[in-house]
Amino acid sequence: MQLNLEREKPTCNCGIFGIFGSATASIETYYGLHSLQHRGQEACGIVTQNKNENGRSVFHIQKGEGLVSEVFADSSVFQNILTGKAAVGHTRYSTTGSSESLKNIQPFVVNYRMGNLAVAHNGNLTNARMLREELVNEGAIFQTTSDTEVIPHLIARSRMDDQTAQVGEAIGKIEGAYSLIIMTDDKLIAVRDPHGFRPLSIGKLNGAYIVASETCAFDILSADFIREVEPGEMVVIDEEVLKTGRIKSIQLKETQYEKKHCVFEFIYFSRPDSFIFGHNVDKMRRRLGKALARNHPVYNEDIEKVIVISVPDSSNTTALGYQRELEKLGVDCRLEIGLIRSHYIGRTFIQPGQAKREIGVKIKFNTVKGVLEGRTVVIVDDSIVRGTTSHQLVKLIREANPKSIHLRISSPPIVHPCFYGMDFPSKEELIGYRYNSDIDAIGKSLGVDSLKYLTIDEMLEAVSEAGKDNFCHACFSGKYPTPVDVKFKKEIYEV
Repeated sequence: MQLNLEREKPTCNCGIFGIFGSATASIETYYGLHSLQHRGQEACGIVTQNKNENGRSVFHIQKGEGLVSEVFADSSVFQNILTGKAAVGHTRYSTTGSSESLKNIQPFVVNYRMGNLAVAHNGNLTNARMLREELVNEGAIFQTTSDTEVIPHLIARSRMDDQTAQVGEAIGKIEGAYSLIIMTDDKLIAVRDPHGFRPLSIGKLNGAYIVASETCAFDILSADFIREVEPGEMVVIDEEVLKTGRIKSIQLKETQYEKKHCVFEFIYFSRPDSFIFGHNVDKMRRRLGKALARNHPVYNEDIEKVIVISVPDSSNTTALGYQRELEKLGVDCRLEIGLIRSHYIGRTFIQPGQAKREIGVKIKFNTVKGVLEGRTVVIVDDSIVRGTTSHQLVKLIREANPKSIHLRISSPPIVHPCFYGMDFPSKEELIGYRYNSDIDAIGKSLGVDSLKYLTIDEMLEAVSEAGKDNFCHACFSGKYPTPVDVKFKKEIYEV
């Protein structure tokens, strides 16, 4: 039995990285994917473009299940296989397509009448089922069970004579959330959906251009951040761009769409050191923590300080904001490290006889008993999905004998499925749905003395610097910005 505690949190499906114009493109892609590992840990791949002795363009591929460091453990692959001045990489968490199929590992590579294509996708196509059925009826043969595969099929079927135009025509047929990097024999193309659900940014390193899901992938390389790919924009980087320094930009949609950034990127997905949607993630996370304290404070029960702790690592900065704002409210409090997280569990396997979630939580966390004993403890976390891990975490903290435990969540209850790239369990498994958003009942089931979530309005007010109306919050509100295929299931194409 595989222990996978991360799935007790919302999961994002991918991190994507592309580079054009670097003699060491595959190595930079490797480090870029390392920085994006939090966006997907199931599998990863790198594809490079080079020319053979006949001057013909060839693509080189290396993929596998596991973490970036596991798949590319043999460093000789960068000198002997992944050669070339352009590369595209992908680190995967599956939201559509079987997570156990090697064929579903991106980037996807195809060869068609105009040459080679490698496609890496972050997001979820809401009309993938319809498009796939149309393509199959027209004779298309699919090799994977991923929604992403419809994109190279659409590109290959375009009758346009220019690859950029072919990509544009294909993009006009897909709907939903997509941040894409497409590598051809002579260019790198980046595309973002017109609502801008998922982040995508452009950087520069020693004359080469980079595109990545988050700017933390630039920082590891000491690359310069240029700007974000705009919603509905297609960016083309080729040899001419390397010479002139002027990025080619094409607006794909004539109609101006409302921005609908995924608010969970600020709450949980993105790394706090990244810059997305025009703002620093760390800053927004602190603002969420401050809003949580203003609206849902915890007061001293006696002369002892209130102890504020995070559930490391995703809620660390949120807890900072919570404690500082609580202090401003006149509450005598202190931010403490009350939970120690093991960073070495990796892809741990446990025997069936040991397969209790109590063991799983204790493998990942341990308490600092001297910090918690006899104290009023506030646990700050970003979200609750099933509630299983939260329940066991509260139980673990109870063993440290605190005076009371108060749980504060920097997002509203999750009660609806996501069709744009977040992977939740079925609605019936969501604790918010099971208890019909009854906060007191949820708190009682988790075993805490009090539980408070941010409301949708409180959450949007906290991130309002980026525009209150610029966010998708469908998983909380059920208000989807686009038409969705409600019959769609992750397993729909699995074989």
